[in-house]
Amino acid sequence: MKKILGMLLILAAVVAACVGRTTAPVASTSEMAEARLVRQSYSSSSDGECEYLVYLPRGYDSDPARRWPLMLFLHGDGERGNAREDLAWVLVHGPVYEAWIQKRDLPFVIVSPQLPLFGRDKTVDYIANRKPEDIPQRLETGVPPRPEDFSTPWEMVGGAASAELPMGPEGPPDGWPRREEDLLTILDQALATYRTDPDRVYLTGISYGGFGTWYMASKHPERFAALAPVVGWGHPDLMPPLAERPVPVWAFAGGRDPVVWPQFFYPGLNALEKLGNEEVRFTIHVDTGHDTWRRVYEGQDLYEWMLLYHAPSE
Repeated sequence: MKKILGMLLILAAVVAACVGRTTAPVASTSEMAEARLVRQSYSSSSDGECEYLVYLPRGYDSDPARRWPLMLFLHGDGERGNAREDLAWVLVHGPVYEAWIQKRDLPFVIVSPQLPLFGRDKTVDYIANRKPEDIPQRLETGVPPRPEDFSTPWEMVGGAASAELPMGPEGPPDGWPRREEDLLTILDQALATYRTDPDRVYLTGISYGGFGTWYMASKHPERFAALAPVVGWGHPDLMPPLAERPVPVWAFAGGRDPVVWPQFFYPGLNALEKLGNEEVRFTIHVDTGHDTWRRVYEGQDLYEWMLLYHAPSE
């Protein structure tokens, strides 16, 4: 009995000692600093002083010791601009739209640069005729309704792998490869300026940005922990560096996409697997069109998948 009593006294002392220790206070959910959206200036190699958007997640300002994952998002053709007065167009689609406009609590620092017009505002109707009121606005209370999906009047059908691709490794003309140097400058600056984790840098993009995602990751595979090209396929010539690293890939296509056909994804993805990359996913949303990105970024799976990966140490 004395032994049992003695053990109880010792246990009580240990518990008391632990309770008495002081630890750094943990901010409650209600005390966490709110999310912010900032415009960050940088010097473009071609266009002088420009800006890009940076989304800082909820809680970023509450914990100075925390390092956050960084997501680099490359927009599509319709959101181009001069990276100054036009910069708000990059809010129209993608993860920043989800985080800032729809107020999703996404645990990433999200960097969104803007691709120059390169004269396409003179030749492409959906750029020439876009209106400022089409740029979504963050509401003080609540969130705006989501836009309607693109019209998809075609039947759902499958398609065999294409034997020939309509474009080379750089993708469509006047795309993100023309700003490769700027993207590296932006990425380096963001990593140095904001509390981010260089081992958790993720790359994703839509349409023109999907092609740009493949290109940038192939040219600089050591910079990214994972990539997610959406409605933009990768050329087989880009795959060897992504297999050698290897870099995890999750690609997305729309089964009813009249612009970027799913069958064009297979040559590159099959080449990537044959070269030995075992972390390859491909999802076709058979019922969606070119705006498949809306479902992809509106969901949660992609964000959780990204966070599974860290870049391997050099």
